[in-house]
Parts: sequence; structure tokens; C-alpha cells
Amino acid sequence: MVSRESSIPDIDLKNIPVHVGCVMDGNGRWAKMRGLPRTEGHGAGEVALLDAVDGALDLGIKWLTVYAFSTENWRRPPEEVRYLMGFNKNLLRNRRDYLNGRGVRIRFSGRRDWRVPRSVAKEIDSATELTRANRTLTLTIAFNYGGRAEIVDAVKKIIQDGTSARSVDEKTIAKALYYPDAPDPDLVIRTSGEFRISNFLLWEIAYSELIFQDVLWPDFRKEHLFEAVREYQRRNRRYGGLGGGS
Repeated sequence: MVSRESSIPDIDLKNIPVHVGCVMDGNGRWAKMRGLPRTEGHGAGEVALLDAVDGALDLGIKWLTVYAFSTENWRRPPEEVRYLMGFNKNLLRNRRDYLNGRGVRIRFSGRRDWRVPRSVAKEIDSATELTRANRTLTLTIAFNYGGRAEIVDAVKKIIQDGTSARSVDEKTIAKALYYPDAPDPDLVIRTSGEFRISNFLLWEIAYSELIFQDVLWPDFRKEHLFEAVREYQRRNRRYGGLGGGS
């Protein structure tokens, strides 16, 4: 049997990021380059997502959060939004058993408002319940999610709980976020060569290492994840202090 160490060269398995976030960007451009409808790019992105999950499991990453549909994505053409709703529903239905078999807990982060179709919400609840007890990897799918919306919702919750202004600090806000049990991401990867965060986990990524890759999301494979982890391990994380390398 091939050991995990020998199958993933040049990676220190004792220095793996606990939590990795991923902005899955480039589906539309991937399709356009091939003369295909944008929706074909989203379909191809499913393979990339599953390979990224497999890569995270290979490395022993415990938390993976992926940006699937933002609060701003509702502005896209109606036919693309309809496709994305159906795509996410079918992805859950078709892949949840595989993910459950690999010990993956599936969770969703974002607003459950009237715009999310009932059929999609049903699949979300089903996948969440099926995988609730798993702990090998927590896959959080940011769906109808926005970083600013999450902070707004946290502030509303704090006010509704009757917390006095004097008592509010960073810990108060952190506990009011959608998933306060999740550690802040150590590493955030954005594909497609764009250099921006796009409203992703704004509170949580204050000290995350950011890595931008030129690959379009449908072409992303576990080796791209491995390379991002190698780059992460080459960096000196200082958290505002001097650290060991300064």
C-alpha cells in the first residue's frame, strides 16, 4: 500500500491547514472559451468540486468551505439562475451518498429566504441530516451567501438577544455568525486569475493566507489544491506580530 506521505510529495502532513476556503470562479469563461453555454461550465465544475474534496481528504484537511452561490448571483440572467438552482439540487441528490460514505459532513451557510426554491431547500435539509454525524471532513457550501449579509445577520441576532453595546466585542460577533464552531480559514484559494475576495467570509478571513491561481474552476484538480498547500507551507504566518521569520 502506498503511504499518504509518499503519494503527496513535498507536503509536510504535520503542517496542513485545518480550514481551507475556495472561491470557485471561472465556470462561465471556461464555457465561453469552448463555445458552450455558461451552464456547461457550471456542470463541469462538479467534477472539480469532487476532486477538490478528494484532495482535502487525502491531505487530512478537516474543514473545506466553497463559494457556490452568492447573494449577488441573483442578478445573473434568469435562465442561468434557474439552472444553478437545479444544478445544486441535483448535485446534492447525486453525490450525497458518496460524500457520506467518505465521512464528509455537508453543511450550508447562507440565507434561507423566499428566493431559494422549496425543492432545493428540501435537498439541502436531506443532505445535512444524512451526514450530520460525520467528522472526517466538514464541507460547508456557501449558498445564497454574502460576507456582509452574514455580518448584518450577526448584528441583528446580537440586538435581538438584548446584548448591551458595552458587552459587544469580537467574540460576541464571532459567536453570532452562521457557524461559530468553524475555525477561521487558514488558507483561501481563488481560481480564474482574479485578485479579489468577492464578499466571501469577510469576518473569518482576517488572517487567512490568500492564494490566487490562474486555473479556471472546471479545470481545478486536487494537484492545484496540493500546490496551494505547498505555497501555504512556505509562508510565515505572523498574525500581526513579528513571527519567527522577521
